[in-house]
Amino acid sequence: MASVLSSDGVYLRDTVRTAVKILIVGHFAVGKTTMVGTLSEIRPLRTEETMTQAGALVDDLAGVHGKNTTTVALDFGRLTLSDQVVLYLFGAPGQQRFTQLWKDIAHGALGALVLADPRRLEHSFDVMGLLEELDMPYAVAINQFDDAPNFPDEELRDALDLLPETRLVSCDARDRVSSTHALISLVDYLFNRNRQELV
Repeated sequence: MASVLSSDGVYLRDTVRTAVKILIVGHFAVGKTTMVGTLSEIRPLRTEETMTQAGALVDDLAGVHGKNTTTVALDFGRLTLSDQVVLYLFGAPGQQRFTQLWKDIAHGALGALVLADPRRLEHSFDVMGLLEELDMPYAVAINQFDDAPNFPDEELRDALDLLPETRLVSCDARDRVSSTHALISLVDYLFNRNRQELV
């Protein structure tokens, strides 16, 4: 008997033939968990734990206000694009102490959306460096926090030292439409990049 998408959206349609793994990455406290939750059509899997005094010794809390939890493994969500294609969204922890776990999560991913905080752009270099080490294509989404400055794209590109072909968009990780546009930017970039490689 063929299963159907349940009313709570938990089960995949039987027609789905392609599953694409996408990473949502970025430095500590940039909004990755929020974005996965915003985009996911199912209740997201979260591995957040309460931050302790011991963690304060290794996690840089400069510029971060009111944060009392952190992802210790991954976030996971799902977004069905069509009857045949589904995206699996994996949010990776942002701290350097989770680098090996981060690399394991990246295995098999088609690409990554890098979230960046315009107040702490310098923290994005380690993340982009890891992606380049893994030879994984990525787009960058500037998460517009309420108290963040608004820089022109040219300044952001220069500050992040992005290649001309790297997509750069602004978004609000709390907003579904805005987050969807950021994800579309990545998927469009991956599609065009793969098409060029086949030519």
